[in-house]
Amino acid sequence: MASTSDIRNGLCIRYNNDIYKIIEFLHVKPGKGPAFVRTKMKSVTNGKVLDNTFSAGHKLEDVRVETHKFQFLYNDGEFYHFMNTEDYTQIQLRESALDNPGLMKEGEVVTVIINTEDNMPLSVEMPASVILKVTATEPGIKGNTATNATKPATVETGATVHVPLFINEGDVIKVETEKGTYKERVKE
Repeated sequence: MASTSDIRNGLCIRYNNDIYKIIEFLHVKPGKGPAFVRTKMKSVTNGKVLDNTFSAGHKLEDVRVETHKFQFLYNDGEFYHFMNTEDYTQIQLRESALDNPGLMKEGEVVTVIINTEDNMPLSVEMPASVILKVTATEPGIKGNTATNATKPATVETGATVHVPLFINEGDVIKVETEKGTYKERVKE
């Protein structure tokens, strides 16, 4: 059993007969009244996001998990296929188990969280940022840089990322995986 003081990003808990992963939390201590923890949880079975508030000291049933490194192999439309980098076993996961599948390219090494009770994969954690090549974007208009303007760009995985006007086709950029936002241009 865990309590609200143990809540952290990535913690897996059993709640309402389902397993949820904490994706955001905030400890709140108002001037009047008791403290509480406001959380945003994602179901690992169906991908639904749930906002919930726990009072301070509330007991939570945590789920024991292990993490393993897996390499992303390919996507066949319905399932994403991964290979364990240690013993070369393969697993397949539905898109709902992935946080930002559009930014994952083949060969990317990710962390898979596995429930120790039944060895079922719960979710996939991507690295903090990924490096992707821009495959299509409109050319920037000269003189339109007075504001912090951005334009949509398609990267090699097919995802769309908003980038600054100076980014061109063929440039390599670093993208923050949590929010799917442009971070910086990378020199090849």
